[in-house]
Amino acid sequence: MNLDELLKIDKNHIWHPCSQMKDYEDYPPIHIDRAEGVWLIKKNGEKILDAISSWWTNIFGHTNSYISGRIKEQIDKLEHIIFANYTHTPAIKLANHLVKLFDGKLPKVFFTDNGSSSVEAALKMSYHYRQNNGNKEKKVFVYLKGAYHGETLGALSVGSIDAYKKIYDPLLPATIEVNGADCYRCPFNLNYQNCNAECFNDALKVIEENHKKLTAFIVEPVVQGAAGMKIYSSLYLKKLRKACDDYDIHLICDEIAVGFGRTGKMMASHHADIIPDFVTVSKAVTSGFLPLAAVLTKDEIYDSFYAPYENLKAFMHSHTYSANPLACSAGCAVFELFDKTDVLNDNIKKGLYIREKALPLLDHKNVGDIRTIGMITAIELVKNKKTKEQFNWKDRVGYKIYRNAEKKGVLLRNLEDVIYFLPPYIINENEIDFMTDTAIDSINEILK
Repeated sequence: MNLDELLKIDKNHIWHPCSQMKDYEDYPPIHIDRAEGVWLIKKNGEKILDAISSWWTNIFGHTNSYISGRIKEQIDKLEHIIFANYTHTPAIKLANHLVKLFDGKLPKVFFTDNGSSSVEAALKMSYHYRQNNGNKEKKVFVYLKGAYHGETLGALSVGSIDAYKKIYDPLLPATIEVNGADCYRCPFNLNYQNCNAECFNDALKVIEENHKKLTAFIVEPVVQGAAGMKIYSSLYLKKLRKACDDYDIHLICDEIAVGFGRTGKMMASHHADIIPDFVTVSKAVTSGFLPLAAVLTKDEIYDSFYAPYENLKAFMHSHTYSANPLACSAGCAVFELFDKTDVLNDNIKKGLYIREKALPLLDHKNVGDIRTIGMITAIELVKNKKTKEQFNWKDRVGYKIYRNAEKKGVLLRNLEDVIYFLPPYIINENEIDFMTDTAIDSINEILK
């Protein structure tokens, strides 16, 4: 089939994710033939720089030969096997890597096959733990305003973004939303680098008033991704950990988007030096090669399910591709690459260089904030810089900039009116220059 024939089939049959398909009339899907490093390559040889790591997954570059080599070694040994009552070496080795992320203090690993499913499993584990221990009142979850934890029903119930959630509200279990940190629009006129997490008082009040019915509080540690890469103080997490301890509430840290070096630490929770009760991981755990996710938790949680079968305490939750051997092999390779290289320190240096390249935009009349942590830099665009008034969402300003940059060879993909850089860690300075210069040009062209 030639490219035109392929794209015709795509148009007639494929419903793409997170898209208004009518937009594809003006912007048909871009066919990518292959990829290498930070580059997505079309059939005609044209390249697009992947500035968002293909939905925040690809940390060591597309078609990384070390990771693909590990998968190739595995594929002729064992491609897949049921993970109930069976096990295999890649899963065992990967679990051993994962438990070291928190110094063995989260020693139990439950494999799932995508981020949303790991959040679902963590929520169910927390609730089920209470049931097993006879504390049936504690069954409500708390989350932060601006949160995103996935798009299955349980995960949506602890999310805050209307574009994903609002239409499904009648289907969702009752949860509690609390005001979180919005450092750009801080009501205390502080910022996350010099505050004492004063904004935590809202969450503390909700906890104090509702603790008898609360089973868990779920957060994206340090950065709220889908909300616009909102960075907040690690002190907030420290205070939250203490409040959860004081009131017997589980703390779930969703590291799916921010784990594995993205914020400058191996896990974003490490910025606060805390041990959550549950941690969810996915995305970068295989560097985007294959879908895989997991929940890490404590012995105390695991032990509440450990009983004779007839006690009906087992966690009867499963996914067909849990701990797929090929995906686990990719995951092991990712940990090996972290061990072989000085990725975390390199990320800090590259992240600062990206920020340095973006900072001249602060002089732009519509650039309200530029925020950076590790290998994340976000540029928030506003209609009025003084009042921080946002553009009308119907103007789709960020979307226009994303599409403009795409034509110039950079995949930015906006979060409403936030443009962000979240590239693979292997990006070099010349590529950073091209990425940031293209973004700046696109912003200047759309917001003249």
